[in-house]
Amino acid sequence: MSEMIDSVAQIGDTIPIVHISDIHGYLEDARSALLTVGDTDRYDPIVTVDKTGAIHWADNDYVLVVNGDLIDRGPANEACMEMVWRLFDEAPAGRVQYHIGNHEMAILMPSIFHWPDTYSTSISTIQRREFLERIIDGDVTAVFKGHNYTYSHAGSNESIDSAAVNSALREAASTLLDSMGTHHETQTHDQIVAQYDRLFAIGEDSARGSAAGLLWMDFQHLEKTVPPQIVGHSMRERPVRKGNVVCGNVIRMNQRSKGGEGVLIETPEELTFVHRDRGGAVRTNTV
Repeated sequence: MSEMIDSVAQIGDTIPIVHISDIHGYLEDARSALLTVGDTDRYDPIVTVDKTGAIHWADNDYVLVVNGDLIDRGPANEACMEMVWRLFDEAPAGRVQYHIGNHEMAILMPSIFHWPDTYSTSISTIQRREFLERIIDGDVTAVFKGHNYTYSHAGSNESIDSAAVNSALREAASTLLDSMGTHHETQTHDQIVAQYDRLFAIGEDSARGSAAGLLWMDFQHLEKTVPPQIVGHSMRERPVRKGNVVCGNVIRMNQRSKGGEGVLIETPEELTFVHRDRGGAVRTNTV
């Protein structure tokens, strides 16, 4: 079990944070979004691409937050997973933060979900075990505290203690791993959702309601005055600011048309959206 890095303060005072969320198996869109950073005159690259199209960590001083829902709807789920693990191995410790989203929750507790033809609910027992071990080792977390914003997949109307939440996720993963293959595994899934509702509560009206946890809260239920947060989960064409909260889930919407994909970049001074327009040009806008 490695020491968990829960905050940018553990890495550096000025290091930029690059945010991407809800890739959902659309590797081409993710590649294009990540490459926008180096396609500007303002920022050094965060990734490079080799002759085979594989994405690699560039020699840089960034933190990359992959803010949940890496997998499930697109055609390249395995390749997206391989991309994140490759970047995790190539980057310095703590520089790649892979957050659990509600679709990663389905890897942990497949008996809770009835999603046909999805990657998360159809992976092998060995793959599930390996993912749980990744959480226990600190490779997959739920929250990261940035310079001015706290990052989680769906957000919360309460203050978020990144170290406490990530520790709770580790505990839950350990219990789930111990229950795998036992006669009470399905019961354990239900117990974990109830015990760690801050993370896993789905909320009223089937999902995404105001009582939902950090993996499920819909953006519409987040209040303007909450502590500053950056979230994904709720689809948007462009990043949307509501008071102190910014939603940066743009990949799933943009995969329907050519161009538009991008990332958020947080520095101590500002939050910027870097994106590729439909003509292929890269533009930056302050959020």
